[in-house]
Amino acid sequence: MKYSFKNDYSEGYHPAILEALMKHNLDQQLGYGEDVYSKEAKKLVNKKLQRDSQIYFVSGGTQANLIVISALLKPYQCVISAATGHILNNETGAIEATGHKIISVETEDGKLKAEHIIAVLENHQNKPHQVMPKLVYISNSTELGTIYSKSELTELSHFCRNNGLILYMDGARLGHGLSSHISELSLFDIGNLTDVFYLGGTKNGALLGEAIVINNEILFEDFAFSIKQKGGLLAKGRLLGIQFLELMKNDLYFELAKNANVQALKLSDFLKTYNIQFLAETVTNQVFPILDNSLIDALAENFEFYIWKKINDEQSAIRLITSWNTSDQAVEDFIEAMKKYI
Repeated sequence: MKYSFKNDYSEGYHPAILEALMKHNLDQQLGYGEDVYSKEAKKLVNKKLQRDSQIYFVSGGTQANLIVISALLKPYQCVISAATGHILNNETGAIEATGHKIISVETEDGKLKAEHIIAVLENHQNKPHQVMPKLVYISNSTELGTIYSKSELTELSHFCRNNGLILYMDGARLGHGLSSHISELSLFDIGNLTDVFYLGGTKNGALLGEAIVINNEILFEDFAFSIKQKGGLLAKGRLLGIQFLELMKNDLYFELAKNANVQALKLSDFLKTYNIQFLAETVTNQVFPILDNSLIDALAENFEFYIWKKINDEQSAIRLITSWNTSDQAVEDFIEAMKKYI
């Protein structure tokens, strides 16, 4: 069987979560997130944030993005996103289907900066004939595995607030971003610098689930109605609450992300010793080496991965992604396979 470096959710879930789900399986609890586990998980998240944010559990990242963006925007308002953004390329037009345009911005590293947004605002001054830019969508880590520095996120946050824009962070891999060996940000910082973000569980040890965190009190009102309307309010909300309770206890969430990052760093360091070029300089659990197509074909016999981008007729960039459960042996096997051809 081929080993998969294709995604970070090939495995089911961390054993601690399985144990907790089994332990509480027959407990009778209230539905729709009113169970004791969901309430306790929310308390733990807010304790780490050092604030009193509104928190809602939903099943997946696309659902989180769809609910947040459609709930917070008026019909004539739109979203600004880097061209690599997940909402642009991997969500089947979910945002556009709600009637909201996404304005795409080309960036070198998947990160939005104030100057990118200024250009969009300047190009949307023909009121009321153009859509109104209102929400800035970012991710950390990005689709290219890069992360925001504290100064970058602070500058972006201040710019958005000074210009009446909502700053929303897709946190599908937020654990990996915050656990990076060069990260300057903490969960406390994310809570202070964003209006809304979500903590991704699906890609970091959970069976499924993301935690939407609303930090801006102005956005609190009636948000729960949007979750219900969009089919995101689970009757058996305990399924999500138990998982996040386990992930938040004793910082298991960050421990799992750190393992994924460490394994990816091993791959990256090895490739650099052979002067392999990369599509982006990544510091989380995604690695994008540019390889000869013949080498890619040889590696594909024993490993699964995405061919991310064609570089030229002879070379392509692939994506190698590690998970909370990626072992030393899996990485060593890939390295040994590479050594046969380079």
